[in-house]
Amino acid sequence: MRSRMQGVTLIELMIVVVVLSILATIAYPSYRQYVAKAKRNEAKAALLQIATRQESFYLQNNTYTTDMTNLGFGAANNVVTSTGTYIVNVTAADASTFAANATYQNADAEAGKCATFAIDGRGSKASTPYNDCWTNTRR
Repeated sequence: MRSRMQGVTLIELMIVVVVLSILATIAYPSYRQYVAKAKRNEAKAALLQIATRQESFYLQNNTYTTDMTNLGFGAANNVVTSTGTYIVNVTAADASTFAANATYQNADAEAGKCATFAIDGRGSKASTPYNDCWTNTRR
């Protein structure tokens, strides 16, 4: 009597490959959106941190500053976010207000849907090319 060989047939292997392909096709776009949203949140957090530090600087010096080292950052002008996706800087400052921007740096089209974020001393927030990037509604 012949014993039957144990193993996986080619058909079973192909079924597994097809199922994994379908799952990857569904999951990958969601993953890319999640990563892009995380990068945008990093830029917004950096701008909010600048705004907080500007207010602390203003309380001590009665003016705002464009020098990022005065705010406790390592660079005088441009600060790169930890993922390297956005460059953040203070574009204008005087005794009454300041303006700060986060500018997108990479070629990733998903995160680039929100190419720039801006905040000023009045707390006004803006983004381009879409104006809803601060509210997390952009996918």
